[in-house]
Amino acid sequence: MDLSDAVTVNSSRLKSVVWNDFDRVKKGDICVAICRHCKKRLSGSSTSGTSHLRNHLIRCQRRSNHDITQLIPARERKRERPLAIANFSFNQEQKKDEGLNLVNIKFDSDQMKDDNASAATVGSNYDQRRSQFDLARMIIIHGYPLNMVEHVGFKVFVKNLQPLFELVTMNKIEADCLEIYEKEKQKVFEVLDKLPGRISLSIDAWAGSGDVRFFCLAAYFVDESWQLKKKILNFVSVDSSHTDDMQADVIMTCLMDWDIDRKLFSMTFDGSSSDFFVLRIRDRLSQNRFLYGNGQLFEVRCVATVLNRMVQDTLEALGEVIYKIRESIRYIKSSQAMLDTFNKLAQRESIETEKCLSLDNSSRWDSTYRMLEVALEYKSAFSLLREQDRLFTVCPSDVEWERAGAVTGYLNVFLEIMKDFSRSRYPTANIYFPLICDIHLKLIGWCKSSDDYISSLALKMRSKFDEYWDKCSLGLAVAAFLDPRFKMKLVEYYFPQIYGSTSLEHVDEICGRIKALYNEHSIGSPLSTLHHGQAWQVGGSTGSLSGPGNGAKDRLVGFDKFLNETSQSDGAKSDLDKYLEDPLFPRNVDFNVLNWWKVHTPRYPILSLMARNVLGAPMSKVVPESVFDMGGKVLDRDRSSLSLATLQALMCSQDWIRSELESS
Repeated sequence: MDLSDAVTVNSSRLKSVVWNDFDRVKKGDICVAICRHCKKRLSGSSTSGTSHLRNHLIRCQRRSNHDITQLIPARERKRERPLAIANFSFNQEQKKDEGLNLVNIKFDSDQMKDDNASAATVGSNYDQRRSQFDLARMIIIHGYPLNMVEHVGFKVFVKNLQPLFELVTMNKIEADCLEIYEKEKQKVFEVLDKLPGRISLSIDAWAGSGDVRFFCLAAYFVDESWQLKKKILNFVSVDSSHTDDMQADVIMTCLMDWDIDRKLFSMTFDGSSSDFFVLRIRDRLSQNRFLYGNGQLFEVRCVATVLNRMVQDTLEALGEVIYKIRESIRYIKSSQAMLDTFNKLAQRESIETEKCLSLDNSSRWDSTYRMLEVALEYKSAFSLLREQDRLFTVCPSDVEWERAGAVTGYLNVFLEIMKDFSRSRYPTANIYFPLICDIHLKLIGWCKSSDDYISSLALKMRSKFDEYWDKCSLGLAVAAFLDPRFKMKLVEYYFPQIYGSTSLEHVDEICGRIKALYNEHSIGSPLSTLHHGQAWQVGGSTGSLSGPGNGAKDRLVGFDKFLNETSQSDGAKSDLDKYLEDPLFPRNVDFNVLNWWKVHTPRYPILSLMARNVLGAPMSKVVPESVFDMGGKVLDRDRSSLSLATLQALMCSQDWIRSELESS
């Protein structure tokens, strides 16, 4: 706007202090306020007020060394005054590692009175109950200790922030957390109740104080939008003296409490010798015909746990060499003079790496791998230092360096595969088959090594792997089949390399079990009912499977079987036939198998139900950030001191609220 012919309004008529820094000009019916410092133009209309002008002056960069407190309303300045603590002291006898215990504290009464009076003008919208729940939700989300509400620093902070807030005790905030848990639990219950498919479970073992152990039970499922979801359902304690049947009873009680004992597809667990209770659960559910395939796909060993155990065996076998390498690095880094000497030796040996020697974190094997990888690049410099320095006695021998190189090569294979596992937070089951087959082929080759040390180590790893393969290869293959980029081709590609001359028998067995599983889904599809499937047998196949249901007698179950068989024999193509006849979907990096099935559900309505159940099963229950951890999960001291009900409420509701925030 051209203000060349604008008229300046007499500032004496303008009473607000902001007009000391603004010129008010008028052109026609339009009033403009021009900042005297930066010449910025703002509305000068009487209907616009002066708040926007005051805010500009506070931020104006050209207005320096001016007191802005006069621009802030009096009630705002009063609220900004710090809260003075008139008298408080601490118990000198308390332990250093304990939180501060407030012995005697009171707030300045005059200041409190003044603050409360000013806050009353803006307190009409304040809601104490909502603020308490906001505090409880914050504690839940971030895992803060409940007793933080009784810390002196927290009390001072809250009173300065909102004088109207009534401070709460630890017992009160605990009750609020339990109330939030019950409300969130009802939401999760409704989600599980309305699911169109089955639910897969995982069981994680946690250690508490003493001999107390905990089971963390989590549900995995594909929701109505074809999104893979995870919800922690329970966090329960188990006594180490409990038998397998007693531990199974604990889990079954949780399942019936959620009313999902008839909706299960699989259960993922560590696969250790102490996990026989999972077999007890499988047997109970199979007896009631609640499981597909009479439970053949129910047991899923966590692949990340299996591979970590194989890595642990490898590192233990190389334990003495790893110790020497650690001590060698410590020796090099013991002084700057020694480090300079070593660097000169590295230059003499023409070592051109930019990586620096560093010690590992022994609780994460990827850290140990990186330490070994870098140390091997400096191998010749270490050997040269050993010849020149008599005090350097911990250097590995040439044979030990060779073994370290071979083992590091093995670790690199596991490292790359574990990275593939952790690329997605909840990876679908179809991605695992080719990765596991690659490990299988590597182990076959390693076992044929002419080095007795290498071959014996490979045989030890393979014994653990073969146990996993025997239990889980069917589920892996079925999931790969349901990837439209591969179908049966991936199985047909890998099995000849793994089984040799007997590969055709194994391929036929997978085909038979896929057909049987499909037939089972066709009978128990939503066209009848998911929760009351029929008990029947698909005969004449190597993959004979029993239908899931609640065991109730259905007089027309034979008719359903007859209808299924005759409709296929009459020439009507099934979903399975159409899926196999359709061309493979092109492979690309951004492929999302769940999105594909979401789009193609109308063409394959029954097979899509099977895909929903199979692809939602977690082949690994380890979260990406913990995939390389060597130790188990341990509760901290604050959580271990809580009651079981409160502990479960905090663990579960934290997962539910975080998931809700991530998806919003």
